[in-house]
This record gives sequence, structure tokens and C-alpha cells, in this order.
Amino acid sequence: MKSPWRFFFIVEALLLLYAVWQIITSPQLLILLLFGALCIYLGLKKNKGKSSFWFVVGGLCIFISLVSSPALWIMLVFGIIFVGLKGVEVSGIDPSKNAFWNKKKMVMVDAQEPDAHSGTKVKQPLFGNERIGNQVYEWDDININMVSGDTIIDLGNTILPKRDNVVVLRKGFGRTRVLVPSGVGIMIEHATFAGDLVFEGQQATLRNESVKMFSEDYDENQRRIKLITNTLLGDVEVIRV
Repeated sequence: MKSPWRFFFIVEALLLLYAVWQIITSPQLLILLLFGALCIYLGLKKNKGKSSFWFVVGGLCIFISLVSSPALWIMLVFGIIFVGLKGVEVSGIDPSKNAFWNKKKMVMVDAQEPDAHSGTKVKQPLFGNERIGNQVYEWDDININMVSGDTIIDLGNTILPKRDNVVVLRKGFGRTRVLVPSGVGIMIEHATFAGDLVFEGQQATLRNESVKMFSEDYDENQRRIKLITNTLLGDVEVIRV
């Protein structure tokens, strides 16, 4: 089996396990699912496989319990995107710029004169590895949304103003590293289904949890960075440079 399909089935299997876990840990959904299964069993027993009221009620209960799980919706969206990209590849169009099995991607950030920044639109890739911040550039708050891939946010060349600066990252799968220059106060608020957070020499293992951590100089420092990260699966590491 080729690597992209292996990755696809692994992700779908993990999402399925997540969906089962969501249903099991939710009393309402679990009762609804069991009740639906019981109704279908009664329909089979009474009518020997013929459709009946019990089949309708049971099927409806099971359907409601399944669609109430966000993980199943993520499975559906991920499957549609994957199959769509593979279809484009089969048709002869090169999907390497968008596919998540492509090579590492580096984003060059050019210096620019300060402006009002109003109405500025930035196209964001959903897949692939990305590095932000390779040159000295004027600071602007960062908001990143990705499905999968490794992400490096390098703030070592950034001129941070004397205020609270914000970086927001929402991602499905992959490792994330944030490089922050010394002398900058850091606050990170991280939420994940499964992954580790490494910050200021501390490591926190999270399982469907969130945590907020501060550097020792955060309250006294004039230049501060707020990192808000949300991932499904993957580690986040904050590194001083």
C-alpha cells in the first residue's frame, strides 16, 4: 500500500476510535445507541427481517447518536478531501502544492513598510509542512489554520512591539515548534486530544485536556507573546533562541 493511502487509513482509524470514545463517554449518546440497537433486534425477532416500526425507530436513534459525534464529521470531511485530491492526481493534474504528502514547504516573509493592514487577505495552505519567519519583518499577529503537517513559527527575526502580541494556531495533525527570542515574555494556552507540550523546560502530556502556562518574566516584560494553540493530534514545543 502506498504511503498516502496508509496515512489515510491510519488517520481514519484514529478518528473512528475517537468517535467511539466520544459516544462511550457520553451517557446520552451511549443510551441512544444501545436503545437503537435494541429496537433493531426486536424488529428482527418479531418480523424475521421485515421492515417495521422498530427498524425505523432503531435506525433513527443510531443515526442521531452517530451524527452527534464531531469525530465522524471530521472523518467524512477528511475522506472527501483525500479522495478529491487523489482524483485530481489520477486525472493528470499535479496536486503537490496542496497534498499533505508533499515535501516540506518554506514560506518566505519579505520586509515591508508599515501600513494600516486593513482588509489584507492571506491564502493559507491546509496541508504540508510550513515555516514562517525567515527574514526580518514588521510584526503582525499570526492566525494559522491547517489540517496536517509540521509547522515552524520562527519569531527570532521578528521585531516585536512593546505590547501583547498574539499567535493563534488551529491544526489537526502534526508537530508544531515556536521559536521565540530571549527577553520576550511568553504565555501559551494549549488544547489537544492527544499530545505533549514542551515549554520552559517543562513537559505536559495532555489527553483531551487544555493547559495554560507562563514564563517567569511574563508579568514584568514589556514585550510579550500570547500563543493560543489547538490541535487534534501532535506535539507543541516552545523554544528560546
